Amino acid sequence: MAVPVADEVRLAIGELMSRVAGAPIEERAFGQPRWVRVEGLHVTLRFLGPTPDMRQQEVGAVVAEAARGVAPFQIVLSGGGAFPNQYRPRVLWIGIGDGARELAGIAGRINGELARLGWTPDDRPFNPHLTLARTDGVIGADGYAAKLLEEARDVRLSWTADRLVLYRSQVGHGATRYEALSEAVLGAD
Repeated sequence: MAVPVADEVRLAIGELMSRVAGAPIEERAFGQPRWVRVEGLHVTLRFLGPTPDMRQQEVGAVVAEAARGVAPFQIVLSGGGAFPNQYRPRVLWIGIGDGARELAGIAGRINGELARLGWTPDDRPFNPHLTLARTDGVIGADGYAAKLLEEARDVRLSWTADRLVLYRSQVGHGATRYEALSEAVLGAD
């Protein structure tokens, strides 16, 4: 479950990712991080993992319920970072300034609704961010993290979050692809 990134912001982030990579990111080059597909950029609110097809309708209903009564809001991307840290990065990301509180509120609503339906609650603190790449096993990953911090230092990109989307991750050959299964407009009754 996620908030999709606006087209113009995705394009700008794609350019930033290419600068950090120092190479095209469309095909994973040897020694490169696994860059996410630009067309699939989204802010994850909750990752479910494998979900039986028969439960997707009720998960879609959770998305609709989480969107109900929440007005569209501004998200501002700013700065970059790495999890767990820039010296041993596993994930490269862009931070979220404005909109973080609203995203955390929606994530909390989703978590509560899913727990009511029998999913194990996600007890980790919600840390809103936009994932750019995974660097597991990449030699020199700390160099990519340092380059990201430099390139993203003055980034200020924004869009209006107006919907939530339930995505299905399609893994295999190349970067993960995302298929929208359902979506809900923010503020809809």
